[in-house]
Amino acid sequence: MPTLLTSAQTRFLRGQAHDLKAMLQVGGKGITDALVAEVDNALEHHELIKIKVGAEDRDTRDAAIAEIAERTDAALVQRIGHTAVLYRPSKEKRQIVLPRT
Repeated sequence: MPTLLTSAQTRFLRGQAHDLKAMLQVGGKGITDALVAEVDNALEHHELIKIKVGAEDRDTRDAAIAEIAERTDAALVQRIGHTAVLYRPSKEKRQIVLPRT
C-alpha cells in the first residue's frame, strides 16, 4: 500500500530532504529489479532518500519516478528536474516523526 502524506507532512519532509545528497542514480539500463531492490533497502534504512533519473525527456523521467515509487510503496515528496525525493516509513525502526496535521 503506498504511503499517503498530508500537505503539512510533505512540507516537513521537503525541509528534511533539503541537505540530502542523491543516493541512487537511474542510468541507461532504466529501472531494473536490482535498482528497485536498492531503492527498497535505502528506504528501509533511511526512510527519506533522493534519487537521480538520467532520462532526457521529462515524460520519461516522470514515468520512471512514478514506477519506482509504485514498486517500492513510497510517497513522492518532491521532484525537481532530474532529482526526486521519496519517503517510506521503516518497518523495523522509524527515525522520522511526521507532524500529525
